[in-house]
Amino acid sequence: MQTPPPSSRDFRLADGLTLRRPRVEDARAHAELMGHAGVQPWLLQTPYPSELQWQERFGKAPDTASGELVLLAFDGDRLVGSAGLHPVGPQARRRHAMMLGIGVHPDAHGRGVGSGLMDALMRQADDWLGLQRIELTVFVDNLRAIRLYERFGFEHEGRLRGFALREGRYVDAFTMARLHPHPPVIERSAA
Repeated sequence: MQTPPPSSRDFRLADGLTLRRPRVEDARAHAELMGHAGVQPWLLQTPYPSELQWQERFGKAPDTASGELVLLAFDGDRLVGSAGLHPVGPQARRRHAMMLGIGVHPDAHGRGVGSGLMDALMRQADDWLGLQRIELTVFVDNLRAIRLYERFGFEHEGRLRGFALREGRYVDAFTMARLHPHPPVIERSAA
């Protein structure tokens, strides 16, 4: 029996951690997580994220047609991680692919937060969305994240030189992707 897709209920992980979809009231904590000095430099977001931006985004109904999924990880009531699968664009020829983004608070490193988020997203991608490809970019010096991605089947596809500005310097990034380990079989009727 397959695990049902994530809904509005909380999913328990080990060590008192839970995963769930974001709510409007999570906007402040999410802005703080995305702006944390130990998280923000590793993301492709600028410092001082807007709480209002996250309120607006979390206040919209999920776009189920696109398959986008954002999950938050909590340690009790404290937000310690955020991850999502996002459409790569409106092009029909790219519907088989999504982009992955993830951020984990440094205090929660080594507690299974990243693995729990990745596991939930990969199950959604494989079992419910039928995605063929999940893509990401990661700064070349983010070794912890690279190891996490490799554990979940992501492979290096290239190096993007001078990819993004971080603290006044252009930093290289790797592009990585994971192909569906067991692509769905499409049965055709004999006509």
